[in-house]
Amino acid sequence: MTIYKDLLGEDFQRLHPKLQSRYSLQIGESFNGIGTMTKIETGGIWLKPFLKLAARWQFLFPENGKDVPFTIKNTCRPLPTGEAELYWERTFYFEKVTRHFNAFMTLDAKRRVVKDYLGEPSLFYSDLTFKVTPEGCMRISSGAQRVVMGNLELPIFRLLEGVVTVEEGYDDVRGAFTIQVDIHNRIVGRLMAYEGEFKEQSL
Repeated sequence: MTIYKDLLGEDFQRLHPKLQSRYSLQIGESFNGIGTMTKIETGGIWLKPFLKLAARWQFLFPENGKDVPFTIKNTCRPLPTGEAELYWERTFYFEKVTRHFNAFMTLDAKRRVVKDYLGEPSLFYSDLTFKVTPEGCMRISSGAQRVVMGNLELPIFRLLEGVVTVEEGYDDVRGAFTIQVDIHNRIVGRLMAYEGEFKEQSL
């Protein structure tokens, strides 16, 4: 069982077959994709210093754009504990700069959530819940969050959290995966949002 199959149980079979394949990585396997973000939007100009600082940790970034080329790589690898970890690498190729958005995911079987460490080295932590939509898409939502400072993790007050919603699907007509991501804060509004599509790339 992979971490996403284990988490979703029988609901995993309701995913689009292409998504089932994409989210079924075993240890030692990887998925590589290449595509275009039709739009990337970040928050107000006063958020730019925070987003620029976050970019140093390969997390958020301050750039906006349309039709931005990007790649995605998911690698399933073993941890010293014996559990499986999914390493997510997302790379956005703006005209003047290349930005990264990386994360490390493991399963918390007792709480039925995925543990998501964002950035490299990790800067934030978030619980993630996964659900299958009636259309067979994968919907991901954030839960409790913490700031990571080395071995110290400090809870983030609810009003200060970045509320994350992700929906990934597959377009049979275009033969491509689709992705929509929204990250906002209950006080300041949008931190970042992007949407686009990608295809599996054979290496």
